[in-house]
Amino acid sequence: MSPRPSASPGELGEVVPRETLSIVYRPRRQVNDDVSNVNPRDLQELLRAVRDGRTSPEEAAERLKTLPWEDLGFAKVDHHRALRRGFPEVVFGAGKTADQVVAIVEKIAARGQNVLVTRASDEMHRALTALHPAAVVHHAAARCLTLVSSETPRLPGRVAVICAGTSDVPVAEEAAVTADFHGACVDRVYDVGVAGIHRLLDHAASIRLADVVIVAAGMEGALPSVVGGLVDAPVIAVPTSVGYGASFHGLAALLAMLNSCASGVGVVNIDNGFGAGYLASMILRRRAALP
Repeated sequence: MSPRPSASPGELGEVVPRETLSIVYRPRRQVNDDVSNVNPRDLQELLRAVRDGRTSPEEAAERLKTLPWEDLGFAKVDHHRALRRGFPEVVFGAGKTADQVVAIVEKIAARGQNVLVTRASDEMHRALTALHPAAVVHHAAARCLTLVSSETPRLPGRVAVICAGTSDVPVAEEAAVTADFHGACVDRVYDVGVAGIHRLLDHAASIRLADVVIVAAGMEGALPSVVGGLVDAPVIAVPTSVGYGASFHGLAALLAMLNSCASGVGVVNIDNGFGAGYLASMILRRRAALP
């Protein structure tokens, strides 16, 4: 096994000893002022421009210099994600400072991408609105922020977002905002839990029109199984942490959904409305690609 080649100072990062003999890794910050988009359509246009002689290979290489990712020191922004996954990177706000979220959002938005921030705080909202007063929308019920600079192409089909009770609305709204942000047409059906099943049945006809159904429920988590028995579309179940002591902060609902006897029910993590909305959008996107 050959030895690893040595790196020049600052090439891979700088190791700085502290007085306690511990070390701190300081990654090299990659800086690039290019603001080109990196979605598939724009990349194809760039390649055509090189082919037709409208852009030199050197100019194209400069524009693609930070295509894979960009190191901010505290975060590595994935500019390549829209090419790999079809959707740009989404920012999870919890655990980050407002300044960190602003820095990440600015890097994504500078490349012409729309940005979704989940679990966003009021401080993050104020900081981003100060920079983009006309573009930032605060979805308070969903605890999300969106910064939209260009219209998102609509995906074919519809997503129905259902929740059992009003207490489940924040999770359901996170799913709905996420799906809408990624191009899905969303129908909301809220407060139709099994304690009053007639409320759900009154909406059965419209729910059956959906191509993907998201169901958020806490307590005993029975609603996704009921919905799964009524529709022929995939059902994405979202357990919520709503409930009293023996609900164990959503664990009871999670286990109930995992044990559903209704076929075609998949389950995401507790309170993960974002994951459900993103998955629903991916299903619609792949469905559109089928012949």
